[in-house]
Amino acid sequence: MNKVVATGKTIEEAVKRGLAELAVSEDKVTINVLEQPSKGFLGLIGAKDAKVELALLPERAPVPAASAPSLPQQNETETREEATGGVARQDSGNPENEAYPEAVRFIVDVAATMGLEVQVEVVPGKDADLLQISGPDLGQLIGRRGQTLDALQYLANIVANRYSDSYVRLILDAENFRDRRKKTLEDLADRLAGRVVRTRKEVVLEPMSPQERKIIHSRLQDHRQVNTFSKGEEPNRRVVITLK
Repeated sequence: MNKVVATGKTIEEAVKRGLAELAVSEDKVTINVLEQPSKGFLGLIGAKDAKVELALLPERAPVPAASAPSLPQQNETETREEATGGVARQDSGNPENEAYPEAVRFIVDVAATMGLEVQVEVVPGKDADLLQISGPDLGQLIGRRGQTLDALQYLANIVANRYSDSYVRLILDAENFRDRRKKTLEDLADRLAGRVVRTRKEVVLEPMSPQERKIIHSRLQDHRQVNTFSKGEEPNRRVVITLK
């Protein structure tokens, strides 16, 4: 079996099911998103699971060094830039440098299938590198509460790490959505913490991604009257705010 189609409530869940069925790791497959998840009307009517197709990568036979053609450096660089949406690689001797152009090309290709023309800027960071996406009409790429952007980020990380010998962590952003979403979640945390103090009843938030749960925990970690913890299993894991 070289190819499977898997479903799940999220793209991440569908990918995990497909990998389990093929009994391989993420670096051994290509992933094609066939359908985005949809909650449907009122969360009930017309709801759809995410659907992905996983195909095993062909085994590559080693190529003798003597048979490798020698290409002019200028032409090689131009070819790579064209293949990666205009983002030139740095030192081709470092395997990590392969990761960023491949991730950028993946994002540009996915956006193109959605009818969007985007540019991607790589911004190095301390714990993670930022891929800043710009272009018109990016709302479709961001999705409801960033769900589409999160799914694209998950897949871009898979692509990047396939081309890197060491772990690469990428964060995707568009129209400063991450900062705006962080501010929204911090305001929500403050408001719900106040409710817990007033009513003396715990509050259970809606399911969130690990990154969004971390924002809630960080915001309230020094609060004098409430504690936070997470409960449940992914993708339905939730933050609970309770009195100390």
